[in-house]
This record gives sequence, C-alpha cells and structure tokens, in this order.
Amino acid sequence: MMDSSLLDIRAVSKHYGATTALEGVSFRLHPGEVCGLLGENGAGKSTLVKLLSGVVAPDSGEILVNGAKFAPQTIVEANVHGVSTAFQELSLVPSLSVAVNMFLPRPRRNWLGLVSTRDLEVRAGEILEEYGVLDIAPSTLVADLPLGMRQRVEIVRALHRRPAVLLLDEPTAALTDREWLFRLVERVQASGGSILYISHKLDEIRRLCRRCVILRNGRKVQDSQVSAMSDDAIFSSMAGRSIVETFTERAPVIRAGEKPALEAKGLVGRGLSGVSLSLAPGEILGVAGLEGHGQSNLFRALVGLQPLHKGSIAVNGTETAIRSPRGAQKLGVVLVPEERKSEGVFNDLSTMANISLPVIESAQRAGLIRTRAERKIVEAVIPSVNLAERYLPLSISALSGGNQQKTILARSLISGAKCLLLFDPTRGVDVGAKQSIYAMMRTFVSEGGAILFYSTELDELVHLCDRCIVLYRNTIAGELSKDQLTQERMLSIASGHPISASSSRSHTAEARIT
Repeated sequence: MMDSSLLDIRAVSKHYGATTALEGVSFRLHPGEVCGLLGENGAGKSTLVKLLSGVVAPDSGEILVNGAKFAPQTIVEANVHGVSTAFQELSLVPSLSVAVNMFLPRPRRNWLGLVSTRDLEVRAGEILEEYGVLDIAPSTLVADLPLGMRQRVEIVRALHRRPAVLLLDEPTAALTDREWLFRLVERVQASGGSILYISHKLDEIRRLCRRCVILRNGRKVQDSQVSAMSDDAIFSSMAGRSIVETFTERAPVIRAGEKPALEAKGLVGRGLSGVSLSLAPGEILGVAGLEGHGQSNLFRALVGLQPLHKGSIAVNGTETAIRSPRGAQKLGVVLVPEERKSEGVFNDLSTMANISLPVIESAQRAGLIRTRAERKIVEAVIPSVNLAERYLPLSISALSGGNQQKTILARSLISGAKCLLLFDPTRGVDVGAKQSIYAMMRTFVSEGGAILFYSTELDELVHLCDRCIVLYRNTIAGELSKDQLTQERMLSIASGHPISASSSRSHTAEARIT
C-alpha cells in the first residue's frame, strides 16, 4: 500500500552539547489532518519546529515531505518545498511595512528589476482581504502594530504560500479573535493540506485535532487520538507526573499605611489619556483591556520607553522623572516586556549571561568576569523561577519560550526589583511554567514587592490580583476590587459597557467606575 503521508519524520535527533533537544522522534501527518503537538516548555517542540522550518539541521534521522527527502538549510528552502511556519516569536521585520514583510525575502520585481512599493501594497491588500483581515493597512510599519495584529500578519504570510504542511506555533497566544484562525484552519484542512498545531491550550487541541503527539524531554511519549485521553492523562504524559493548572489562594499582604511603591497621576501621551493608578507594597494590581486600548503604552511609559506629554510618576512616595528602563531599574522598577524574542533576551549570549547582566560588575575583577563568581550569583536566584541549572551554559536562543521567560524573570529579580511590571508573562508557556511564574509572583509580593500585572488570560487576573483596573480607549474605565473581580465584569467594562448601579444590584458588589 502506498504511503499517503505529507510529512514523515523518521527517528530525528538533535543535541546541543550535552543537552538532548530531540531523541529519535518519529511520526507522520496525512493530507487534511490537523495534529496537535504538545509538551512542556523544553520538551523539544521548538526544536522540532526549527528543524522543519530550516532554521537548524538534525544530527540524525530524516524528514520526508510528499515522499521526497526534506533537508532545508533556510526558511526560504522550507517554503519552496512546501513547509511554511507561523512562528510564536514572530519573524516579521518591525522596521518594514506589512506589504514588504508579506513578500520577504523575494518581493516581486518589474521588468527593470525594481520593486514597486505600490504594487506590493496592492497585492498585500488583496491577500489580507482574502484571509479576512480588513483592519490592517498594507503600508503600516509592523512596529506600529499591536502584537495581536502582528500575529495575524505572521499567520497570513504563512498561509498565502499555500503550503502542503503548515506549522502553527502557539498561534492564538496573542490573538483576541480565535474564531478567525479556526476558520482558516478548517479551510486548509478542506484543501487537503496538513497542519501541525502547537499549543498549550487543550480546548483548542480538542476542537481542532483528532490526534496529538506528546513530547517529553525530547522524546515522543504519546501518539494518540485526542478523544481517547482525558485532560489529566494529557498533562501526565506531558510532565511525567500529574499536573493541573491551579491558582493557590493567598492571604492579602498589602502593607497598609506605607507609601505607594509606584504611583502615576494624569499620564497623557501616545495611547494614554489621563491614566492614574497607585500600587501598594505587597499588592498585585491587575490591568485588563482589549487589544489596542493603551495597556502596552502604559507599561512602556512607566519605565521611560515612551515619552509623556503630561502627568507624573512617583516611586516610594518620591516624584521622579523616568527616562529609560535603566533609570527605572535603578529605582527598583523593572519591566518584563510582551515580546521575549525582540525585547527581552540577548540572543547572542548564554542563559547565565542574560540573567547576570544587571549585576555583572560584582563578578568582575580587574575588568575580567570571574565565571565562578557569576555562576554563584545566578544560582542563588534561579530557584525562585524554577529554572534548571543545566540551561545556564546554553545559548538563550536554544531555550524554549517558557525557559526564556523564566530567564527574564530571574534577571528582573537579580536586579533588586521592588516593583515588577509584568506584561502578559505567561503568554505561550505551558501549565508547569505558569505555576512557576505564579509561585514567583506570590513570593515576591509576600516579601514586600509590588506587581503591576497585565494578562490576556482573564482567569489569571481574577485569581491572582488584589484588584484590577480596566482600560478602554486609552484610559481607565473602571476599577474592580477583589470581591468584584469576574471575567464578565472585566469584559463588560473593557468593551465600553460599564456596569451601572442598576445592573449590579443583583451582585454582591458594585464596580467602581472612574
């Protein structure tokens, strides 16, 4: 019987020094199939995506696409041979327009060999419209788009190549409209293409995939029908132990009477219209809002990444002018940004160097870094984020997204932060990594730290925060105390429908609208 698989992965292995990223992984994808790829951060999913995308080459084993040997050395070669990837850590060039990004690295040229920007924009507009994206102008610089819109451009760029095999790596991590993507997945499936769907969200896996492959420690441990496995069984296969996403209740530790750790009054600037907030020591203050309503602008302004036209910022009761992240850090205010790859890590450095940067001078002697001293400093902080020591000598680029996020958090802690600004810190990480981040947050505030916390996962805001402000049209439209926090209330305010006194009488508490 002739093999009908579009993708055939045979005993593929990849090592980084003594670290095993993949070991003897084999499975197939068939026409019209959507297969889930699951595993904890560090299980080997990212490495497999890189192998299939032409970013790295396997040490052993082989890959076949449509029955032919597949060994691309670049992303372009992978595209030519029918494999296209929408990366979680976006591959778009921020300084170029949407239209130019759509056709990189080989934009269409005219008979003179020149690239017509107008032609690119017209064609890009047609492609965006074909895939239901009507709110993004092709001429817009990618850097000016919110992360969710960038994610849509990344997905459309991968789709318009009409690949035989489409790789979707955490595609909904930054999307506000999952249904848009689900419709496109069904469209690819109906056309006979196959999709490898990488996600930590089991509801998505159950909706889209009949089958899932589970990796653990670089090895395939499960290849089963999704309907045959319970959520607990899937988590156990992923982790080798029972693990369920939980939120541990914590007693309030807000230090009443102390000066605010961070206070902002009347902030006005790009994407901000009179925002005021006060964050107390021991408090986790949530920030909720639909995409593009000022949350990113607020976080960036608080650490000097975005200029303010009006307003003031005070740290520990003292008004100050914060003009850069370094200046903010000296005051104990540290931002963990939304984009790990481009804003959070230094890809050319080791994991240990990424963590030790804020305090590297303390590990120097006569201008030279003492590696043992540096490692000792770093080893003291990594248990706080549950980062394994074996990752320290590796290049940060070799780590999974979840372990990169732990690295960024460890660097924030080692800097002596007193106030953490966490912008969607659990985006695209697995259940185990989420639990590590939650534990770090609880410990940090219990020791007197303060956290400003934005999340696209509303249940995180409900369970982790002492109270929550809700942004709408670049200003604070409402504030909810702990006993008022529900997803429904947050969504109502974030959609421009504040909770009125009459509509809230049936509830035990009433939202305070500012």
